Amino acid sequence: MALDQLIDGTSEISCDVLVLGGGTAGPMAALKAKQKNPKSKVILLEKANVKRSGAISMGMDGLNNAVIPGHATPEQYVREITIANDGIVDQKPVLKYAERCYSVIEELDRFGIKFQKTENGDFAVKKVHHLGAYVLPMPNGDTVKKALYRQLKRAQLLISNRYMATRLLKGSDGRIAGAIAVNTRTGQFLIIRAKAIILCMGAAGRLGLPASGYLFGTYENAANSGDGYAMAYHAGAKLANLECFQINPLIKDYNGPACAYVAGPFGAYTANNEGNRFIDCDYWSGQMMLEFYTELQSGKGPVFLKLNHLHDSTISEIEDILHKVERPSRGKFHEQRGTDYRAEMIEMHISEIGFCSGHSASGVFVDEFARTTVEGLYAAGDMASVPHSYMLGAFTNGMIAGEHAVEYAAGVSLADIDAEEVTRECERVLAPTKRERGIPPNQIEYKTRRLVNDYLQPPKVPRKYQLAQQRFAEVREDLEQGMLARNAHELLRALEASSILDCADMAAAASLFRTESRWGLYHLRTDYTDRNDADWFCHTLVGKTDGRMTVEKREVQPYVVPIADDEKDLYYRQRTRQADDVAATRIAT
Repeated sequence: MALDQLIDGTSEISCDVLVLGGGTAGPMAALKAKQKNPKSKVILLEKANVKRSGAISMGMDGLNNAVIPGHATPEQYVREITIANDGIVDQKPVLKYAERCYSVIEELDRFGIKFQKTENGDFAVKKVHHLGAYVLPMPNGDTVKKALYRQLKRAQLLISNRYMATRLLKGSDGRIAGAIAVNTRTGQFLIIRAKAIILCMGAAGRLGLPASGYLFGTYENAANSGDGYAMAYHAGAKLANLECFQINPLIKDYNGPACAYVAGPFGAYTANNEGNRFIDCDYWSGQMMLEFYTELQSGKGPVFLKLNHLHDSTISEIEDILHKVERPSRGKFHEQRGTDYRAEMIEMHISEIGFCSGHSASGVFVDEFARTTVEGLYAAGDMASVPHSYMLGAFTNGMIAGEHAVEYAAGVSLADIDAEEVTRECERVLAPTKRERGIPPNQIEYKTRRLVNDYLQPPKVPRKYQLAQQRFAEVREDLEQGMLARNAHELLRALEASSILDCADMAAAASLFRTESRWGLYHLRTDYTDRNDADWFCHTLVGKTDGRMTVEKREVQPYVVPIADDEKDLYYRQRTRQADDVAATRIAT
């Protein structure tokens, strides 16, 4: 089918459970729902192709948060994540993950995914986190997506590739009723009625603009444009802590991890321009990123990944992981630049901002069963609010969502769909295709993301955020009145541009609402430079009420794993003694 051929038409199907997103969490959610109730009708829908979609399309180098008996307890892991996330955690979802993730590891092992083991056959868990040991390397991590896809085929799951969901539908009683999707090759519509829907659409990776200016040169998977965040928002679901941005350390001029996180267990570390270590822990947290940012801006920047003190065989082992799995282009980048881990330190920098609970805490608000605030709607993976969940969290929370959703679906009937709402959404989606001239989606997207960099990048200046809201409103007018899509591919990009703008609006509103600084660099305000537990020990929830964006507080649920007073600020004491002479104050101006 030619890309420029748009076809009119609408089809309708129904199912028990609809899973949106075919990356990591989505396939596991669909698989577990089907296994839990083989008689149920489960549909997995993906805007690309499930076989190679999502952040693990090229594999993954390891599990960053493996809670393995004998190495750590679920309670220890909950303490770690609570402290790393500045205390703003509903612990029950984190504890449920920690209690169930080992069974997922065992299942992945049966799928044929190999994990590094000791001579005694025990899992070779590495320490990177501040407190415990949770990192488990995967020597054949490039096979993880292939192994997962084989399980989907064996289960004979219904997979709809090349369909992009645009909006969720709710019944008159407020329950989830279904979704509208458009074919990314033909523009034809598909209406899916569903008793339960699981959102697994990944991070908002195309929010900030990379230093290269290349729209798809993002740190996160570039296909993840915040569609799930936007869909949840428009359906009335609450989104938590969107002011807690994702910001990561990366290789300078190569938008991927350096990666001290992987290389650290082998003896590598983050260093300043003198070659000295300045932080004790390379685990990614907001406070770690603030120390990184402070050093970068000081006279001891730039910041580097130091490996050249290691033995050649150790470096070769690191290269086998970093240059062959997840981002195989990393080795090519070093080769073309002429850099060698053995001879010099590798310059690092800071990524663009985004939303991602996998690396921080911003996502659709869920409980321990992955339920959102809309009945019948679930969320898992990088777009759900369980903090610091990574790939194993996507697998585990996807499993939890799938099992609960299929049980829920068994006890309800299909909700009615409003035909007028469907018509309005189809008109909205196709509006860019009805214009003879206008602004291409890539220009709308570029302007939005440039404004994100200009105004939203921390440190956060309130006046900049107010200006950002004005500029975003101007972009929205261009998007709704003047954006042009000449073929189905541009229609896909137009829909993504709309999601990106929605996420930018939510990021600005949430950041202005929380009048304190928290999570280190992630939410560092220039007018409120200190953490304020008295007023802000809470979640902030963004929602949509009567067509308008709202922001509210929601209390943190009582902890099920106590945190001692002397533990609460452990992540604020990361600087090495050798770095004490460098000012560790926050750069607020």
